[in-house]
Amino acid sequence: MSSKPPIFATLGCRLNSYETQAMKELTSAAGVEDAVIVNTCAVTAEAVRKARQEIRKLRRDNPNARMIVTGCAAQIEPETFAAMSEVDHVIGNTEKMQAQTWANFGGFIGETEKVVVDDIMSVTETASHLIDGFGTRSRAYVQVQNGCDHRCTFCIIPYGRGNSRSVPAGVIVDQIKRLVDRGFNEVVLTGVDLTSWGADLPSEPKLGDLVMRILKLVPDLPRLRISSIDSIEVDEALMQAIASEPRLMPHMHLSLQAGDNMILKRMKRRHLRDDAIKFCEDAKKLRPDMTFGADIIAGFPTETEEMFANSLKLVADCDLTWLHVFPYSPRPGTPAAKMPQVNGKAIKDRAARLRRAGAEQVSRHVNAQIGQTHHVLMENPRMGRTAQFAEVVFDNDQPEGQIVITKIKDVAGTQLVA
Repeated sequence: MSSKPPIFATLGCRLNSYETQAMKELTSAAGVEDAVIVNTCAVTAEAVRKARQEIRKLRRDNPNARMIVTGCAAQIEPETFAAMSEVDHVIGNTEKMQAQTWANFGGFIGETEKVVVDDIMSVTETASHLIDGFGTRSRAYVQVQNGCDHRCTFCIIPYGRGNSRSVPAGVIVDQIKRLVDRGFNEVVLTGVDLTSWGADLPSEPKLGDLVMRILKLVPDLPRLRISSIDSIEVDEALMQAIASEPRLMPHMHLSLQAGDNMILKRMKRRHLRDDAIKFCEDAKKLRPDMTFGADIIAGFPTETEEMFANSLKLVADCDLTWLHVFPYSPRPGTPAAKMPQVNGKAIKDRAARLRRAGAEQVSRHVNAQIGQTHHVLMENPRMGRTAQFAEVVFDNDQPEGQIVITKIKDVAGTQLVA
């Protein structure tokens, strides 16, 4: 029987996708064959259920392959996956990024324990050197931070990712220089809690210091983008970059979660409603073309209709354009799962109302772009994105990976037409 390269399945966040790419390189170097590797997510109970479902399906499709399960769900509840008859091995989030782990799988399988999951809280470094980013041919993602020191009551992720660890600025700058040399025109900085970058490094630099350093030391990088941030942790240097650096993209995705002060307190968030509004107002004053995305949870435990109205109103008060709406579902092991729950029908209804408000904001934004000129980074020959992350479609082929200057002539749904 001929050997085959590993099959990968990735569930969950962008960071998981990044780490799957790293695992592809590590398994290839180690000579791992005839394996199915599932990189799981644990953000909700539903995410864990989907992981189990995916494992069973992949086992049916690949009856003779070794089934290796990793990721946040494997880190948090290894016993759940070890007990599944379909699973041969369970490895932790730290172990999946280590060459030695995969070297063991490249040899005799009998030498490898079924469960290799260490205490994630004891990890003090983040593996930055494994991969020079991934993505489309136009955009690369660079992991600059992992883990989280905060303990929001709805979130299990710190127990899957560990405490916050930062990649040193010099390592990041070198990575981005290599990416620019390879032709990437946009780099996105990613992490679990991006605004905590630097707190564990000597002299405790801030994310804004990193952004300014990248833009100064990599002058050939056309576009730098920041993924999700916690607005309460934004520092002066980052505000300065927003004001003065056109190569920093005018699009910030904010981890807001709610717009009611009592709910924010019960979530153990560190900002109040007015803090979020002030950040958005200040950023818009510095960069009038700035757009915001945001994560908002609908139906958090104890949320009344009046409290929800404050979250709904936040969409307009912060002028949010790109909403990620999450209907709350209890995650076992989190404090919020023990709080009085909101009726499921009400959660669904509130999520739908938030999504409608988001759709209205997107419509308002794209219609305002008609007649405007935009610099569009082409993701494929017929579609690219503006600096504010709106999709632009073309009726003839454009050079993939390049930035083209174009005038917007129409709107089709949520897309701009050039």
